[in-house]
Amino acid sequence: MRLILLGPPGAGKGTQAQRIVEKHGIPQLSTGDMLRAAVSAGTEVGKRAKAVMDAGKLVSDDIVIAIVSERIDAPDCANGFILDGFPRTLVQADATEAMLKGKNLDLSAVVEIRVDDEILADRIAGRYTCANCGAGYHDDNLKPKVEGVCDKCGSTHFKRRPDDNRDTVRTRLQAYYKETSPLIGYYHAKGKLHSVDGMGEIDAVTGEIEAILAKL
Repeated sequence: MRLILLGPPGAGKGTQAQRIVEKHGIPQLSTGDMLRAAVSAGTEVGKRAKAVMDAGKLVSDDIVIAIVSERIDAPDCANGFILDGFPRTLVQADATEAMLKGKNLDLSAVVEIRVDDEILADRIAGRYTCANCGAGYHDDNLKPKVEGVCDKCGSTHFKRRPDDNRDTVRTRLQAYYKETSPLIGYYHAKGKLHSVDGMGEIDAVTGEIEAILAKL
């Protein structure tokens, strides 16, 4: 089961991805994490990425695709994976399709989580994570079972992203609609797109996604 989750910042992609990981046992692949791992491991593509970053430049799409390609060859991706934060553009989507085709693989589904823009500010402003293990929480919708204690690792230290505030939401949404939202039409045309209502309770959204995955 090879999946992509689409949706604007604050739509709940991270929360739902983690639930898919826990239920289906497939890894959630973050391009940022993969990039750091490749650089740390000193792989050939990791060395290329490090040289670019050391020069203060942005890592090119072809390097990111090479890192994704290398990562999905790992044994834990044999039964599938969830791509997190990638692809973000139509160029990246085309490159991802070509890379998968070269491995005789195909995407199983692209799940779009639809939300009301007006609600996103509250969602984003309320997000925080465990400073130790990275588990995600929310002031209103997803509190730890014991106040001030991480459910997963027991840490009492939490943090918030500096850009998780109402002042930056509009800028981030504009970037999403300009660069990433065209992927909705792209994957719809390929018959891969499935949309769920992200405005409901977290469990309800999970239920909609699981109903889609059950048919794959």
